[in-house]
Amino acid sequence: METYYVYILRCSDHSYYTGVTSDIENRLFQHQSGSFPESYTHNRRPVELVFYCEFNNINEAISFEKQVKGWSRKKKEAIINNNWHLLPSLSICQNESHHKNFEKDKIEKGFDSAQPDKSTNS
Repeated sequence: METYYVYILRCSDHSYYTGVTSDIENRLFQHQSGSFPESYTHNRRPVELVFYCEFNNINEAISFEKQVKGWSRKKKEAIINNNWHLLPSLSICQNESHHKNFEKDKIEKGFDSAQPDKSTNS
């Protein structure tokens, strides 16, 4: 049975690169040696392998890779540091415009729409 790996590299510019492979040692060598000049990591060498996860099914590996690629830096760092339990709290939107934060803000500040309009034409 083939083993597939989803991996994260820390690049020299401190960015992260996420990929999937069936040969992690060879793939890391390719990233380090600059085998593919058009790749994201080519101008960001040296790279360091900071995380990998094994899969027995290529479709599951690809799905997880796509998921991780869409994650924030904080979520990637959580799994790099083996803090999987932090993922749910890091998934909560913190934007002020998010509907939960917007509603909370309205409740705390009170609704002003019930106040009479102040007319300057009296």
